[in-house]
Parts: sequence; C-alpha cells; structure tokens
Amino acid sequence: MNALAATNRNFRKASRILGLDSKLEKSLLIPFREIKVECTIPKDDGTLVSYIGFRVQHDNARGPMKGGIRYHPEIDHDEVNALAQLMTWKTAVADIPYGGAKGGIGCIPKDLSISELERLTRVFTQKIHDLIGINTDVPAPDMGTNSQTMAWMLDEYSKFHGHSPAIVTGKPIDLGGSLGRDAATGRGVVYATGALLAEYGKNIKDLTFVVQGFGNVGAWAAKLIHEKGGKVIVVSDITGAVKNPNGLDIAALMNYKEATGTLTGFSGGDSMNSDELLTHKCDVLIPCALGGVLNRENAEHIKAKFIIEAANHPTDPEADEILCKKGVVILPDIYANAGGVTVSYFEWVQNIQGFMWNEEKVNMELEKYMTNAFHNLKNMCKTHNCNLRMGAFTLGVNRVARATMLRGWEA
Repeated sequence: MNALAATNRNFRKASRILGLDSKLEKSLLIPFREIKVECTIPKDDGTLVSYIGFRVQHDNARGPMKGGIRYHPEIDHDEVNALAQLMTWKTAVADIPYGGAKGGIGCIPKDLSISELERLTRVFTQKIHDLIGINTDVPAPDMGTNSQTMAWMLDEYSKFHGHSPAIVTGKPIDLGGSLGRDAATGRGVVYATGALLAEYGKNIKDLTFVVQGFGNVGAWAAKLIHEKGGKVIVVSDITGAVKNPNGLDIAALMNYKEATGTLTGFSGGDSMNSDELLTHKCDVLIPCALGGVLNRENAEHIKAKFIIEAANHPTDPEADEILCKKGVVILPDIYANAGGVTVSYFEWVQNIQGFMWNEEKVNMELEKYMTNAFHNLKNMCKTHNCNLRMGAFTLGVNRVARATMLRGWEA
C-alpha cells in the first residue's frame, strides 16, 4: 500500500471514529491547490535544461500552509500528496496554527553545481511567488534542500514582495533562522520518547535503542538519547550499520562520519548488515529514514517493545496491524516527528515579531508543546478507546474539522 492510500485509510478510520459528515470528510481529504510549473535554466556550459516543479497545498483552515521543498529525481505525486496531508494533521496535533503543504523539483541535486541549484531555486520561486506567502504558504527545507536553498528562496521572493524573512523557515541564522532549528526534529523525538516511556514507568537511561538513519534527525536523536544515559546499540545510514552491545559513543561516531562520510570502519563498534537492523533486539526502535521500512515481511520479526516513528510513514498498515497484535507500542509520526515544524513555527513567530529567542527558550517551548500534545493525544485515546495512531489522527482531524466548520466551509 503506497503512502497516500495508507494516509487516506488512517484519515477515514479517524473520520468514522469522530462521526464526521461525508461532505466534510471529502472536503478535508481533497487538496486545496496543486501547482505544477516548468523551470528552465541555463546550465554552466550554456545549454538549457527544464525541470518540473510543484507544490501541493492541502489545507488552510487553521492557518498558513506549511511544508518542505524537496529536490529529488523520483518525486512521487502520491507520496507528496500524502506528506502534505500528514502535515495538516501533524500541525493540528502539535496545536500550531498551520495547515499542510509539500512540494519540490524533479532533479538530481548532486549533478548540479551550486550556481545551477541557485538558478533553479530562483526560477522556481519566480513561478510560485504569488501562490505562497507569509500568511498563505511557508516552505521549509526537505530532502535534497537545506538552509542555503531557503536563503535563495527568501531573497528571490523579497524581490517581488519586499524583505520577507517569514516566507521560509529553516533559514541560516544570519538571515533570521531560529536557534535550535537544526536539532529540533531529533530533540522533539526525544521529548516524545520520554513522554511515552513515562506512561509505562520507564526511563530513557534504563533502555537500549536502535536508530535507523543517521542523518540530521537520527544523529541528533541518538546524541540526545546518549546524553540522557540511554544505550544506543545500533545505528545505520546508507553507508552501512554499526553496533556495540555496550552502547556506541555517539559523539565520536558523529565526528567519525563527518570526517569520513561513512559509518563503515568506526573503531567503536562492529559492522553489521543494515538489513538486520530493524529486527535487532532492543527496547526502542527509532526509524529515522525512509517510509515503508516496516512492512508485512519483517513485522513478525521485530523485537523492539516500542517504536518511535521519527521518519514519515515508516510503518505500512499491514505491519501496523501485525505489530499491534504483538503488543508493540508505536508512537505515530504525526506526533513523534513534529518537533521540526514546531520550531519552524517558532522561527516564523520570531520573524514576524522581529524579536529573536535564545536557544534555551526555543528548547523549553518545544518541550512544552511536545508534552502538551502527548497528553492531548492520550486523552483522545481514552475518549475513543483507540491506539496511539488513531489517538493522534482523531486529535488532528478533529481540530481541522472544527476549524473548517467554524469558518463556514462545511456546506
């Protein structure tokens, strides 16, 4: 089942639990707007090349739409629609005043020079500048993009609309980016994990962790778990996997990867087959990479007691059912990885106010939002006698449905 079908399925289950009217349900499911544009640029050798750029804007009932811009050669329309929709529910679960969006350009970033990437970003921004805005749709970095991409978008957008730092988040600090944004998703994952474990009388410092994906989110989550005394026994990325039953030195591993670009050869652990990582024995499994990695083929072999979905849609519906029957507790992505968009919201607020926060305030507010969201999620679980995934979906969908009805759009 692809990401869109799975997301729609979870939405419809939540809709039935909430007893939503069929017309309202259909209204919430259909994207507000889908944008597709041609982006033609001169390459460094003078030849012209064209790329397709797009933006899916899902819902704006609760505020401006929000979501990443990705540069990837295999941009999948259904997946992007799913991620835009998930962002709508995620921002509602976190109780920040946004809706959901997603977009990007079908390209291979590593095959483009810096100047070509800049030209492509600027042309894309020129094509969509009148359809995004501080109070309309606020992009952010995603796969294949970064703070520099956002800096170019900010500059190009400002040529049309005047200086507008709040038009994008995930910017460089020097251009109005927020302190703490780089670590925000990983830090939010750790706050979410702590809140969940406390419900079971457990603590991070007493448990073992396996982290799949050692990019920004996975590395920060592993680092912060290690600092709290948790034992991270396996990590992996596209270069391989490394394990140490006594716990990896995450700071040393981060330094090693930065120096070498790989996890392979790290002296503080043993190499292992990446395919065996997900089924490795541990207390807590944290998938931080691709969607759909937990499926019906491997679900029966998962040994973790808790799964924290730091990636978007890492668990297929079939795997979800198998794992739930096994008694595995799954903290869903639309809550667990909401730290990034929450601190993006803080960045947007700081830009609008023209008053920047220190990192301590950012982290304190993030912990507050993640903790409150968990308690609200748990209350929905109790109200509707459902698991954590449906607790999160009913919480998010209910908030968006209420906003939609209050605005008078339900007719």
